[in-house]
Amino acid sequence: MRFFQFVRSSLRTTSRRLLTVGAATAVVIASGAAPARAVSASPGKAPLFNGSVYAIAYRGSTVYVGGSFTSVGWGGRTYERQRLAAFDASSGALLSWSPAADATVRALAVTGSSVYAGGDFHRVSGVRRDALARIDATSGEVGTFSHSVAGAPYALAAGNGRLYVGGSFTSVDGTARHNLAAFSLTGGGLDRGWRAGADDSVHALTLAGSRLYAGGAFHKVNGVSGTLRIAALSATSGGVFSAFRPSAPAQVNALATDANGVYAATGGQGGKVLAYSAGGAVRWARTFDGDTVAVAALGGVVYVGGHFDRACLTNRNGSQGACSDGAVNRVKLAAIDSRGGLTPWAPQANGVIGVRALAVDRPQSRIAAGGDFTTINGQNRKRLTFF
Repeated sequence: MRFFQFVRSSLRTTSRRLLTVGAATAVVIASGAAPARAVSASPGKAPLFNGSVYAIAYRGSTVYVGGSFTSVGWGGRTYERQRLAAFDASSGALLSWSPAADATVRALAVTGSSVYAGGDFHRVSGVRRDALARIDATSGEVGTFSHSVAGAPYALAAGNGRLYVGGSFTSVDGTARHNLAAFSLTGGGLDRGWRAGADDSVHALTLAGSRLYAGGAFHKVNGVSGTLRIAALSATSGGVFSAFRPSAPAQVNALATDANGVYAATGGQGGKVLAYSAGGAVRWARTFDGDTVAVAALGGVVYVGGHFDRACLTNRNGSQGACSDGAVNRVKLAAIDSRGGLTPWAPQANGVIGVRALAVDRPQSRIAAGGDFTTINGQNRKRLTFF
């Protein structure tokens, strides 16, 4: 008991790291250690969206945004933007790029001169596109990439000559595909050689070299045991990497990678961010009092967004996610250092849902955040900002 009292009294004046104590993980002092450097906590200027932002993707100095919004405010004027928009990352200025989707855009991926969109839509700019579309990154023209998806995509990733799609679907163009599929980036066709299937929905995808990491609500991928809610797949065949066999405690909502490994944002009783090694061992875990929905890694710091209002001091929580051993305020946004300790970075987003998406601009060392918030640190930032 004295140990936890000492920890709580020292939190406001010290940097922190994680130490495993029995079954719980407690915050302890890392005296003399330099704190991890995070991006600025001051929100940058961005257009104001009238509906939720679900997806963000960078291409150079341009940021592409997808969601359920139908208009965007910039410079004192309101512009029609039907669930897709783009703005300049440096100035925040809204760009003329304006393809129009007829329902929510839930995922974006950018490669070369193309922006791929996935979601609930059936038409983009009046052209029939069933849940997936390829859009020119400059003109906004809808490409010839066209498929019939029996269900909804939730996640996209592009690389290794393929567009990878995860979601809740049973077939593509009449060919059985259970919640995972891949398409050729050159010809646009379904990659029939890439075969992976999950027994429940896939909510997150991220690429790291020859591996495609998938996270979601599934219990098995390709029928392989040890793939509970998170798995590493071959980017070329879809086979499961047997060397990576962790399990996640609840649905995985988002994934990110860096040189140290893989990071998963989960829901459940409260929410967690878990750091895995390339072999699947848990390096650290951080618990919050609400779901973690978005995660990103930049410069050795892991950023997390979600529904939470507090970060727990240990990994124990109780009814409705309430922290059992004390907490510190982290309202919808937080940053975690390479050892699992909270950094001082603590911008505050409002709302119940809070943050839905995070995206990294590595060349400029920036983080973009989107969701349902309307203020950050009390400033007018409707559903999109960057740090």
